[in-house]
Amino acid sequence: MPHVSRSVTIKRPRQEVYQFWRELGHLPSFMIHLQSVTTTGPGRSRWVAKGPGAPVEWEAEIDEDRPDELISWHSLDGAEVPNRGSVKFIDAPADRGTEIHVELSYEPPAGAAGAMVARWLGEEPNQQLRDDLRRLKQVLETGEVVLSDGSPRGAGEGAFNERPSHADEAGVRS
Repeated sequence: MPHVSRSVTIKRPRQEVYQFWRELGHLPSFMIHLQSVTTTGPGRSRWVAKGPGAPVEWEAEIDEDRPDELISWHSLDGAEVPNRGSVKFIDAPADRGTEIHVELSYEPPAGAAGAMVARWLGEEPNQQLRDDLRRLKQVLETGEVVLSDGSPRGAGEGAFNERPSHADEAGVRS
């Protein structure tokens, strides 16, 4: 299983960052490859992600949940994308907020060929994780993900996913 890991520092209290992440329904707000995450029972959830051509789905179970410190999980048997991982929440030095450390192991759909196509389309998991954590930082520090005209959704999202800004009723571009 390929392994990816990334970290980010978010200028918010550890408890707040943990609680935001632990509410699994929040994850698609900053992980744009996710369509939905639904809690199905104590420690269990159903995940739907955008796949090459069709959505990819799996069930997951939380292995360990230490409030404000750690969440670890694994996908259940039969997952289209078998995966396991953890998120650690640590106080950043000098009262700078919270460090998040994400570790993820996964088996790409369609094996090595699927991994190569994903890289070519700019959807390689290392890139996705970096971009997801950058968007999480924006959401928790500013309340939104900031995009501009012609700006890709993230460095790893590929040119095909560009989205122009739109003016609201007051003429403010978003």
